[in-house]
Amino acid sequence: MQPTEDALVFIVDDDAGVREALAWLLRSRRLPSQSFDSADAFAESLITSNGPWRPAQPGCLLLDVRMPGMSGLALFEQLIERQLLDVLPVIFLTGHADVPTAVDSVKRGAFDFCEKPFSDNALVDRIEQALARSAHTLQSLRTKQSLQHNLADLTERERDVMHLVVEGLPNKLIADQLDISVRTVEVHRARVFDKMNVKSAVELANLLRGE
Repeated sequence: MQPTEDALVFIVDDDAGVREALAWLLRSRRLPSQSFDSADAFAESLITSNGPWRPAQPGCLLLDVRMPGMSGLALFEQLIERQLLDVLPVIFLTGHADVPTAVDSVKRGAFDFCEKPFSDNALVDRIEQALARSAHTLQSLRTKQSLQHNLADLTERERDVMHLVVEGLPNKLIADQLDISVRTVEVHRARVFDKMNVKSAVELANLLRGE
């Protein structure tokens, strides 16, 4: 996968050597990163308006399990509660003793876990896959938001016409059902296509189905 534009990888580990090694590895693969020495520091950055991560920015989190203060698992719980795991996938960095816990976390939504010492290539592959998921999720959210905005822009009559168009009815039958002229149906149909940014009834139906 090509590095996602403007993506950011967060490293949360209390071991300075691990943070520096991971940051160097990511730089060598042209993946920007930001490091935190504690889960508390990262959690604080999430609620800061000028923090490093923007909700519309693809990213992933490399998270140590055991740290002084807030543990990686406690931070993970916060991300679950805030429904951030799809836009900010978590890859746990674990010692051997933490593997069962990490496996359980994957079942609860973590993207993966990598046991220390980890393979550089394998870790970067998973980071790139996590960034791809984040980017895909954000694009899907933008598409849904755009769809809702466009739907809200339709008049009640345009909505009536749209639903019948999606059902596959020709203009004449739509006119009969709504007790309006065929010409009026054509005008509303054109406006619906324009507002929904589609060129055909099939494209409109696929858009409304989320395809």
